[in-house]
Amino acid sequence: MYAITIPEPGGPEQLVWADVPDPEPGEGEVLVEVAVSAVNRADIMQRQGHYDPPPGASPYPGLECSGRIVALGPGVSGWKVGDEVCALLAGGGYAEKVAVPAGQLLPVPAGFDLRQAAALPEVTCTVWSNVFMVSHLRPGETFLVHGGSSGIGTMAIQLAKAVGARVAVTAGTREKLDTCAGLGADILINYREQDFVEEIERATDGAGADVILDNMGAKYLDRNVRALAANGRLAVIGLQGGVKGELNLGMLLGKRGAISATSLRARPLEEKAAIVAAVREHVWPLIEGGHVRPVVDRELPMSRAAEAHRVLEESGHVGKVLLVRE
Repeated sequence: MYAITIPEPGGPEQLVWADVPDPEPGEGEVLVEVAVSAVNRADIMQRQGHYDPPPGASPYPGLECSGRIVALGPGVSGWKVGDEVCALLAGGGYAEKVAVPAGQLLPVPAGFDLRQAAALPEVTCTVWSNVFMVSHLRPGETFLVHGGSSGIGTMAIQLAKAVGARVAVTAGTREKLDTCAGLGADILINYREQDFVEEIERATDGAGADVILDNMGAKYLDRNVRALAANGRLAVIGLQGGVKGELNLGMLLGKRGAISATSLRARPLEEKAAIVAAVREHVWPLIEGGHVRPVVDRELPMSRAAEAHRVLEESGHVGKVLLVRE
């Protein structure tokens, strides 16, 4: 088969479409013929040499895909050859085939095609696990998501609105904020021109945000804590703004606040399976009912993955960028 390989860490030009051995499904795994994958920030970090796949995972980038099951490994039940699926992966989505633990499979939602489905696994699992399973966002609470126009952000807006929360977003252009508003965001903050702490305080009459979903890490740590409401929860899922920051424990203590930091890729299989099962139970009905939809910016041939990486690095997108098998 062919896959996107990374012979040496570096820029997008290091992504090479090459002939590689076919994967074989192991115990509890299925083999999926990939139709579409999607690009995530973690793929860029892997290409740069900063985020290696966990032991035993495929060495190729790609944390999600859609396609058809072409073989079943030993011990798999509930799926059959020919099923159309989308999948949460530890790697290997930028390829013609990938072996997937059966617990990380989701059916293609009713009324959706394989292109739309490829944009769902990583964002739905990330948002549901962090915002709802860990941070317990509730109806009537105020939710702030940084990078509201990203793939994660566009999904987070919709899921938070679906449960009755008030949603605030940060983004860097008026066009991106308009997209967020169209998805249901109530409070729009241009981070280039406005201080999100001041804007959250103003919009909540000084109360602050009950839950914050953060992709920046160190750069926003102090301000995120200041923006939290009493009993607020900060969920850190990215480190685009650095890995080491100063934390005012006195302020966090005074707010009775909590900070969590999680990633999906390296979690044990049983934890990922539990998240996928929760997404199927809670999110899939919202998708099939038309209340939540993936936002896709553009589609590119998989062999042009380097171009897709440049789009993400320049933040020249809204929602997901897909890689389609030729």
